[in-house]
Amino acid sequence: MKVCGFSIIRNAQKYDYPILAAIQSVLPLVDKFILLVGASDDETLEMVSSISDKVEIHHSVWDDTLRKGGRVLAVETDKAFQLIPKAYDWVIYIQADEVLHEKDYDVIRNAMLQNVSRKDVDGLLLNYLHFYGSYDYIATSSNWYRKEIRIIKNNKKIFSYRDAQGFRKQPNEILKVVPIDATVYHYGWVKPPEKMQKKVFDFQKLWHDNDWIAQKFESNGDFDYSGIDSLTRFEGSHPMAIQGRIQEKNWIFEFDITKEKLSFKEKIKRWVESKTGWRPGEYKNYRVISDKL
Repeated sequence: MKVCGFSIIRNAQKYDYPILAAIQSVLPLVDKFILLVGASDDETLEMVSSISDKVEIHHSVWDDTLRKGGRVLAVETDKAFQLIPKAYDWVIYIQADEVLHEKDYDVIRNAMLQNVSRKDVDGLLLNYLHFYGSYDYIATSSNWYRKEIRIIKNNKKIFSYRDAQGFRKQPNEILKVVPIDATVYHYGWVKPPEKMQKKVFDFQKLWHDNDWIAQKFESNGDFDYSGIDSLTRFEGSHPMAIQGRIQEKNWIFEFDITKEKLSFKEKIKRWVESKTGWRPGEYKNYRVISDKL
């Protein structure tokens, strides 16, 4: 069984992406890693150029006119996926602000081994933890997805869907997946407040025109993390790959988890979920075909 990892990145320093941690967390699971680096305004290329001998760097220029639904992110993801040779059986996709935990490596390896020959399996479904404000809090409202596909078969009929959150298969089929007890640690909303403000402002350009953005967002200043509706404290351990970054954290964010700001609709959803385990209206771009391994 051969496994390849892949990702895309642009302006990693400018927007403070933990891309090094993301890639390092995948390397023990793969034979090779394809990294597609977009033309950047900072020293991203220099930063990633010597991560590991396993990492193969390619270059790209993003088409920022592809604003509809953040389409450029999916286009770049597809470019990177197509660079993976046919010799690889599985592909692990990691986004620049996602990190895998070493405690899940055996689960991931075993799941890939057990399903590599199954024709009815397109991918593996992983759990998610979305950190917010600091490394001590997890977002808990229903706006945050609980699961997503991050490991897929090396089938070139598979493509990145919408803004690259998930995948589908040509012509437009949802993937058949096996859920596994492994977790993606998502740190996209944990940055110094000034970096987060810059990222939020600039990334709106992937969806909207400049006039719309100027009316709704400030380009400078500090991001206001306090507007979040619901958080809980994280009591577990972070992946080894992100530990150095955590130790360098230089801002303070505190949140009173007892003072939630939930809408009536969110309260109803929570009540239903507590009684049934079902989350009303949950987005699921996949079809589960078997129980956890």
